[in-house]
Amino acid sequence: MLAKRLDCVEPSPTLAITGKVRQLRAQGLDVVSFGAGEPDFDTPEPIREAAIKAICDGHTRYTAGAGMPILREAVAEKFGRENKIDTTAEQVVVSSGAKQCVYNALMAICDPGDEIVIIAPYWMTYRDQIMLSGGVPIVVDARSEPGFVPSVDSIRNALTSKTKAIIINSPSNPTGAVYPKETLHAIAEIAMDAGIFVVSDEIYEKHLYDGAEHHSIASFSPEIAERTITISGVSKSFAMTGWRIGYSTSNKALAKAMATIQDQVTSNASSVSQMAALAALKLPEGEVKRMVQEFDTRRRVIVEGASQVLGCEVPAPRGAFYLFADFGKFVDGSIKSDVELANYLLEEHRVATVPGSVFGGPGHLRLTYALSRTEIEEGLRRIAEGVRSLM
Repeated sequence: MLAKRLDCVEPSPTLAITGKVRQLRAQGLDVVSFGAGEPDFDTPEPIREAAIKAICDGHTRYTAGAGMPILREAVAEKFGRENKIDTTAEQVVVSSGAKQCVYNALMAICDPGDEIVIIAPYWMTYRDQIMLSGGVPIVVDARSEPGFVPSVDSIRNALTSKTKAIIINSPSNPTGAVYPKETLHAIAEIAMDAGIFVVSDEIYEKHLYDGAEHHSIASFSPEIAERTITISGVSKSFAMTGWRIGYSTSNKALAKAMATIQDQVTSNASSVSQMAALAALKLPEGEVKRMVQEFDTRRRVIVEGASQVLGCEVPAPRGAFYLFADFGKFVDGSIKSDVELANYLLEEHRVATVPGSVFGGPGHLRLTYALSRTEIEEGLRRIAEGVRSLM
C-alpha cells in the first residue's frame, strides 16, 4: 500500500503536457506548445565551454552537500551585488534547481498542521510541497486584484496562530505579476509582527518589462532578512533549465538545516552543473539582457494576439514569461472547465496550453511566450480557430 501522503499530491501538469506534446510530435503531428516554462535559447557558449572544461579537469566527483565553496561564495557575492542582501557563503545552499530549494525550505520550517500562506494564482508546486511537508496551504486570492498583486489586508487576514510562513513569487509564475516595493515592505512588516517566515521565490528576477523593478524582501532590513529564505537560480535567466541548479540564502541556522535535509535526499547538485553555474554568474549582463529583450518582443506579440482572440484587452505581464489569460467565457457551454478547454485545444487543434485551475485560477489558461514569434502567432491562430468553433 502506498503512503497516504501521496493522496494530496498531483503529478506536474506542465510536465504531463510536455510529455503529451512529445508523444504527439513523435507521431508526426505538428503541435505548437505554450506549455513548458523554459527558455528556448541555447545555453550561452561560455557556460557550455565551462562545463566541458569541468569534465576534462575531473570535476566529476561528489562535492560538499551544500555546494562547492567557490560557487557558494560566488552566489553570496551575487546576492550582495544584485539583490542587496547581506549574506555569506555559509548561508548559501546550492540545490538541484529552485524547486528543491523550496522543498528544503518547507521541510526545514514546517511541522504537521502548520499553515503556509500562498497567493493565488500560484505555482502549483507550492501547494503540493506544503502538503508533503505536513503543512496546510492557506490561499489568498489575488485573481481580481490589479496586476494579480495581492492586497496587504487579504494577506494579514489570512494569518492565524498556526501560520508559519508566507510564500511570495515575484516576478510570478503563472501571472507575470511583479510586486511593488511598498507591497513587499508591507509583507515584511506583517511577517515580523507575526513572527513568521517568508519564502521568497525570485527565480524570474531578471525577466522584467515596462520599467518594472525587482526588489528582494530580504534586503529591507536585517530583521526581515533573518526571517526570509531567498531562492533563485540559473535555470530561467541563463537558459539552463536542464542543468538543475538553484540556490538559496537564509540565516545560518536555516541554511544548516536545509543542507542537512539535502544531504539525506540528494546530496550535492551535479558537480559539472555547478561549474557551469559558476561561469553563468560571471557572464556579462549583455547575454541575459539580449534574451530578455527578445522575451519582451514576444510578450507584446502574445498580448496583442490574445486580446484579439478574446475580444478584449489583455493586461500585459510585467515579469517572467507567461500570460495568464481569462478564457472563462468559453467554458460555460459544451466545454465545462479550463481543463476541458486545454484538452480540446490540444486534441482538436494541436496547441498546448496549461489550464489555470492547477494554479488556483479556474477559467484561465497559462501561455508561455518562451517560444519563437512565428510559433506564438501560429499557436494563437489555432486557439482562435478552436474557440470560434465553440461559439
